[in-house]
This record gives sequence, C-alpha cells and structure tokens, in this order.
Amino acid sequence: MEQFFSLYFGQDFDLFGDTVPEIVESYKKDCPHHYGDLIRELESFRSEHPDDLEFAFKRSFSHGFRPEGAGYTTASFLDEVQRVLDR
Repeated sequence: MEQFFSLYFGQDFDLFGDTVPEIVESYKKDCPHHYGDLIRELESFRSEHPDDLEFAFKRSFSHGFRPEGAGYTTASFLDEVQRVLDR
C-alpha cells in the first residue's frame, strides 16, 4: 500500500491520470501481477481501522493526493480504488 499511495497518489499523481479510476487503471497496467496483493492490503487496513479509518489513512498516506479534494471521503476513496482494482 505504501508504494501504491506514495507513487500513484503522491505529489505527482496527475502523471498517472486525471481521475481516481484512471490512476488506479494505470497502476493495474503497470503492475498486473501485484494488484491482488494491494486488494488484500486494503481490506486488511480497513479491518484494522474500523473506527479511525480517516485518521489512520491521513497519518500513513498523505503524500500529495487528498481524497476530500476530489470529492471523496477516505472510505469512499478506498471503495473507489478497490472497485477499480476488482474489475
């Protein structure tokens, strides 16, 4: 997760797309053998932080992209990432 968020949603996230789905699709294209691991990591992160998801996410992954700036909550952003990964 750290590599995914720091690279694809870091300071230069716009190099990978203009929307969350575009950025996640770019990751899937670049890392076709690893995105299953990311799905499991996302699920684990969410289950470890059921009551403090937003705080835990911001503490761990606030490298440039802010989900709320794109109209997401932390939970809806992670839902969107997982939805695109699951396609």
